[in-house]
Amino acid sequence: MSQELEKVKQNVIKCTKCDLCKTRINSVPGKGNFQSDVVFVGEAPGRNEDRNGEPFVGVAGKKLSIALEEAGISRDDVYITNVVKCRPPNNRVPSTVERNTCQEYLKQEILIIKPKIICILGNTAFNSILGGSEITKFRGKTVRKDNQFYFLTVHPAATIYNQELIEVLKKDIAKLFDMIRELKNGKTIPVDIEYSS
Repeated sequence: MSQELEKVKQNVIKCTKCDLCKTRINSVPGKGNFQSDVVFVGEAPGRNEDRNGEPFVGVAGKKLSIALEEAGISRDDVYITNVVKCRPPNNRVPSTVERNTCQEYLKQEILIIKPKIICILGNTAFNSILGGSEITKFRGKTVRKDNQFYFLTVHPAATIYNQELIEVLKKDIAKLFDMIRELKNGKTIPVDIEYSS
């Protein structure tokens, strides 16, 4: 792990910038390969993540692992993190204040890793990072903003309640890694939405 990421991790672990520090068991820094071509960004830790101090270790994490495996990718090859690093009580959606307070950590993670693509998982991450909503309408699409590519898909947790979405997630993850291969081979990838800064 790079020293800079280790520093971010330690800052996340001892962070007390918002009230979530009072109700968490563990804060949950991002985890994975710091040389990854992709950073997956979810909403916030859930109960299992709060207990273990690691992102995506519960049922939603298993769904993500399955989708990655089907695309021929090991979870150890990617970097996974969340917009908010501590679990909101009762798994509620993190507030704007919580997201804004925590956003610096995500920015630092992305700056250090410099991924080819940031994969946005679900509505909260879509809204926090790109100001978007209605992820189901935009999933499978590629966005470019400030020379950074983003790929939109459903949150793995959504597949728990809606079985049809597991196929959607698998298809999207396969498409994501096809695009990463194209980028690594110096090819351009189609952009569906262009944000001007």
